[in-house]
Amino acid sequence: MAQAQGLGKKYVKAFLKGFFVAVPVTVTFLDRVACVARVEGASMQPSLNPGGRQASDVVLLNHWSIRNYDVQRGDIVSLV
Repeated sequence: MAQAQGLGKKYVKAFLKGFFVAVPVTVTFLDRVACVARVEGASMQPSLNPGGRQASDVVLLNHWSIRNYDVQRGDIVSLV
């Protein structure tokens, strides 16, 4: 019984250690490098949501190129 309790404590400690490392890394990545967003509605047709369909498109928002001012003609820019 004591061995099982110690084993459970070991798994909880390993989980918490991984959690406290993974969450800041993930938040930093999504804030500084890239994130995934969903585009809905007709505002971006015909580039996104072509043909008037009601389904939404999923896009990758690249924060890295904006930070380096690497925007070129024809790029779609998202503002919040």
